[in-house]
Amino acid sequence: MSAGACPFGDGSVSPQAAAFDPFGEAYQADPPEALRWSRDDEPVFYSPELGYWVVTRYDDVKAVFRDNRTFSPSIALEKITPVCAEATAVLESYDYAMNRTLVNEDEPAHMPRRRALLDPFTPRRLTVHEPMVRELTRRYVDRFVDDGEADLVDQMLWEVPLTVALHFLGVPEEDVDTLRRYSIAHTVNTWGRPSPREQVAVAESVGRFWRYAGEVVDKLKRDPSGPGWMPYSIRLQREKPDVITDSYLHSMMMAGIVAAHETTANAAANAIKLLLENRPVWDELCADPSLIPNAVEECLRHSGSVAAWRRLVTTDTTVGGVPVPRGAKLLIVNSSANRDERHFDSPDSVDIRRDNATDHLTFGYGSHQCMGKNLARMELQIFLQELTRRLPHLELADQRFTYVPNTSFRGPEHLWVRWDPAANPERTDPSVREATHPVTIGEPTTRATTRTVVVEEVTREADGIVGLTLADPTGAALPDWSPGAHIDLDLGGVTRQYSLCGDPADRHRYRVAVLREPAGRGGSVFVHDSVEAGHHLSLRGPRNHFRLDPDARRLLFVAGGIGITPIIAMADHARARGVPYEIHYCGRDESTMAFLDRLRAHHGAHLHVHTTSGGTRLDVAALLAEPEEGTSIHACGPERLLDALAEAAAHWPEDALRVEHFTSSRAVLDPESEHAFDVELADSGLTVRVAPDETVLQRLRAANIDVPSDCEEGLCGTCEVPVLAGEIDHRDVVLTGGERRAGTRMMACCSRARGTTLTLGL
Repeated sequence: MSAGACPFGDGSVSPQAAAFDPFGEAYQADPPEALRWSRDDEPVFYSPELGYWVVTRYDDVKAVFRDNRTFSPSIALEKITPVCAEATAVLESYDYAMNRTLVNEDEPAHMPRRRALLDPFTPRRLTVHEPMVRELTRRYVDRFVDDGEADLVDQMLWEVPLTVALHFLGVPEEDVDTLRRYSIAHTVNTWGRPSPREQVAVAESVGRFWRYAGEVVDKLKRDPSGPGWMPYSIRLQREKPDVITDSYLHSMMMAGIVAAHETTANAAANAIKLLLENRPVWDELCADPSLIPNAVEECLRHSGSVAAWRRLVTTDTTVGGVPVPRGAKLLIVNSSANRDERHFDSPDSVDIRRDNATDHLTFGYGSHQCMGKNLARMELQIFLQELTRRLPHLELADQRFTYVPNTSFRGPEHLWVRWDPAANPERTDPSVREATHPVTIGEPTTRATTRTVVVEEVTREADGIVGLTLADPTGAALPDWSPGAHIDLDLGGVTRQYSLCGDPADRHRYRVAVLREPAGRGGSVFVHDSVEAGHHLSLRGPRNHFRLDPDARRLLFVAGGIGITPIIAMADHARARGVPYEIHYCGRDESTMAFLDRLRAHHGAHLHVHTTSGGTRLDVAALLAEPEEGTSIHACGPERLLDALAEAAAHWPEDALRVEHFTSSRAVLDPESEHAFDVELADSGLTVRVAPDETVLQRLRAANIDVPSDCEEGLCGTCEVPVLAGEIDHRDVVLTGGERRAGTRMMACCSRARGTTLTLGL
């Protein structure tokens, strides 16, 4: 199929696909919004205007990123607009020969280079750059902090990332303005649609950029002893001359400046614009800088600087069920995928506590994922820390935002802001300028995504059990939740999980119940002895790993003691939807059993109460003697009850029994009793060694692989990873028996390999 040729007969392309223009104003201003119609109705379509197939949904985009053999990255840096003869002659006059880089090379060449060059990008090595980034940012803010207005792009956001990029690369800090023109020219030359006249001027800048990159490489090769990625690569060339070639160094020098600079500058401008447009969110960050790491992830998801990538189809295949022929070119719009409601709840909203914000595809995915992602994260966090602390009263000025027209990289060319210098906090407290807050480097974790709630009411629910009613201090709505969900509360230095037991339809209140456990780790004692109405607590979640079976024709609920908390919301849900159900509630005596009055009032004959003192203990074996097709058992309570249920339900259909545990069985790793094993990362092309004294999660983070986590005790399920091969030693309390036997997923924080190797889909 020739470039740009329509694969269909006349009239087979939908009107919306025919009208799609990636260089038009709508796409340039907001690519995900411009492609909403596609995500809804035509997630894979052919664009006659572009001559590409366009892919817009999350699962499809991720699948393309994952398979870099079927979908070759070789055209990632190909000029999307054919170059006129005059511009080509200009490039030839500079001996322009930009070839393969980490971005656009195929296997088997790609992974040996990536593995060799990865180390300077790991979190361990990036920490050394943080003081320089922070001091540089402060100096630039100093220049305009008393002015009352600034164009943040011109006065900080372009120059600081460029300086950081040069510092990281280890190259001389040349004329910033000249390099800015070079960088923009490279973007327009590769991903834009310049006119023939503009192409000549662009080619001149690109040629000079190429010459400059070569001169820097030659200079560094004479003395590669200094710090930085390029000297590191040159030193490595002596060991691996076939992997790190001269032409490769030249191409990487030029591509590295653009990759480390322009995308970060644009991402920062996008993030600040987005947060100031959502003022309550900006104000939250000013009040609580611990929210900034996840705010960065949410900004990258909602308004990232990388809108799309390109791939070449190497064999006849399908994408999203649509046949796509060999030789076809794909525009995979990861910015659209990042707003796909099939993967992200309320994707157009800005939720800086979003649990799965790090699922965004702004950095790509798999073996071609951006190696510099954690350097960019560091810079964005520091920019937001400095601005929210020193200029919390910042606001957007009236302006019309413009963007450099291209398919793939976006950020406002200017970002005008204003403020009242007289209200600058440092005018009354000079220490504000020097204050710092920790930066998260390469360790996405939901522990930072807390929200403050106020305790509206503390109630006695039974002997030794109190109920807490929690609300947003401002009266704002709380996130949705479903029956079986839990939240994490920070309580006197410890974090504990509590099931929600209120009404999911009540968006303004959460309700939990807490059993006093004197022999516990302090959380419940803190609640009972210290928490009162009016107190503020930190909360994370909700999240749900104990969901109702949506296909069950009948529901059997079993609760022991405080285990009634998730069950009560489930029973309310079953009653409301007319699903047959019964509840078996077990306790020592009725005085220790929470919510009995509520259960009796709402569930009547569906409720069966079993007490030890009353001689009506539950006969688990009799209850589960006969398997019932279509019946799903949901249980929560003490381990002895759950063990008895598991034994009694052994002859039931697989996974008929679903349970939630109170505690984790995970113990501290004992190197004397553990063994080392290899973890092969199928999508990233890496193999890492997990030592006897470390977890899979720790080793993945050290290798620059993003895996979110929270409890790190095998309780919450946040760190679940897909397993493609190998026998798993499951140590979590999240997965069901059937899920464990399937062997397709594990919790990276605690589970290990039974053998010598595991293969993960990462």
